[in-house]
Amino acid sequence: MNLPNAITFSRLVMTAAFVVAVSQRNLPGYGIGLTLFIVAAASDWLDGYLARKMGLVTPLGKLMDPLADKILVSAAFIFFTERGLCPVWVTALIIGREFLVTGLRTIAMEAGHVLAADNLGKWKTTFQLAYLIAGLIWLTGEKAGKMFPVLDYLKHLARPYAEGGWLQPVFLWVAVALTVISGWNYVWSGRGLLRAK
Repeated sequence: MNLPNAITFSRLVMTAAFVVAVSQRNLPGYGIGLTLFIVAAASDWLDGYLARKMGLVTPLGKLMDPLADKILVSAAFIFFTERGLCPVWVTALIIGREFLVTGLRTIAMEAGHVLAADNLGKWKTTFQLAYLIAGLIWLTGEKAGKMFPVLDYLKHLARPYAEGGWLQPVFLWVAVALTVISGWNYVWSGRGLLRAK
């Protein structure tokens, strides 16, 4: 257990706390959930940076870092679907893509190959996180009303399509497109492994 791996594991703890917080469906819960989600998302960059900078890249870190990311994003999308902010099929597509890529990487590892992450996958994650943060800002702002002028302004920018917003839907549909394209790229890259006997 080193510092980057400790940060990765803390992301799992923050994900659990995020789920508990947003489940309260009140201003403190949404505010805490938004803060935890932003910190957890930032920690995804921080643990990787520190692992490379300090020469602390480990097999445990390689396993847990993407797993912690997937759990965080999946939990948030499931919550958004339950709140009616995200279609069920989008959440199913995003989670299904993660299972698919994880399975392909496992097959590749057993065959002695590496399916490296591509830039599309990184952009996919960026737009997913941007969408989820925008949605959490809107939920928090809805509960806060006019109490915080800055939050009220951000809520206006981050409102969903049903409320006349455009930023949140753009983030979502770009994330969906990148999810499909990057998923297909992984399947295409691993097609030889899938045909192997």
